[in-house]
Amino acid sequence: MQRMDRSLPHRRYNPLTDEWILVSPQRATRPWLGAVEKGTQARRPEYDPACYLCPGNTRANGAINPPYTGVYVFDNDFPALLEAPRAALSVEAPASPPSILRSQLETGICRVICFSPRHDLTLAELPVAQIRAVVDAWVTQCEELGARDDIAYIQLFENKGEIMGASNPHPHGQLWATRHIPTEIVKETRGQLRYLTGRRGRDGETAGQEDMKQLGASPSSLPLLLDYLEIERQAGERIIFENAHFVCLVPFWAIWPFETMIVPKRHTRRMVELTEPERDALADALKRMTTRYDNLFEVAFPYTMGVHQAPYDGEPHEEWQMHLHFYPPLLRSATVRKFMVGYEMLAQPQRDITPEQAAERLRGLSEARFV
Repeated sequence: MQRMDRSLPHRRYNPLTDEWILVSPQRATRPWLGAVEKGTQARRPEYDPACYLCPGNTRANGAINPPYTGVYVFDNDFPALLEAPRAALSVEAPASPPSILRSQLETGICRVICFSPRHDLTLAELPVAQIRAVVDAWVTQCEELGARDDIAYIQLFENKGEIMGASNPHPHGQLWATRHIPTEIVKETRGQLRYLTGRRGRDGETAGQEDMKQLGASPSSLPLLLDYLEIERQAGERIIFENAHFVCLVPFWAIWPFETMIVPKRHTRRMVELTEPERDALADALKRMTTRYDNLFEVAFPYTMGVHQAPYDGEPHEEWQMHLHFYPPLLRSATVRKFMVGYEMLAQPQRDITPEQAAERLRGLSEARFV
């Protein structure tokens, strides 16, 4: 196969979502006179009496947090979803609309997951043992909610930093569990199923194993991401690190400048399937990746991070391989971010630095957080 000149504008295919991304390396050095972010934040106190997530404090709805000492999970006081009985009482069924105007009642559960009682510590600053407790909480929540008939999907995520919309700096994540399978998960389910069946994508390009052959894969009955991992581990250029059970890499099709994925080495469909050693390894991977992020620009690095896993809809979903996405916005420094506007909003995603360049920078960073 002829190797493409990656210094020229080109596009890359994402087999998970059946979408393309434009890569424009020549734009990486363009002048920037646009908006800048605040940069490094002041050090926060260990406890903030005004914080509605700190132990013992009163939340906005009047509830009082217990004096928790580890991970603390509670129902969101301002949920985006309501459970079935409440939702059914508060939403009227629409009159039969034209078929082009469709709506569905959506129900579900929203919870907040406080990672630590400490107001001042992010995942990168927590010891691995405490991150392991966060992983355990994720698994416990998935076990509980995944067993319910009214839940088809469970989205675990964290928004870190003001520019990612975090409404409170106390280290925490969220869980939204929904009756219907969300759009991005539908895309990834179809993409992984297409790979196993060799069907074609929406644009007519082969969206199954033919695409992976172009990357160097051999025909396989394994899930898409396991075959993809084998390609990446052989190439090495987009790998940041790996441990006994997980690989952290910059995806070939990454959209955000320093986007990464954490993927299990074993076929693992859902969080609830993780073994004890795999939970330890995931905590280790989260610690190492978030520390490298902070060291990139010596700042509490903002991102949206989330777990993508197979739906909890009663189907086996053997096509699925769970994984974690990190979507960080910073581009050149702690103050210059990537904006998804214009062409990105109206046509297709675009990035400047190549995934290989991003991986090289992240790979070269220390795993001891800057002081």
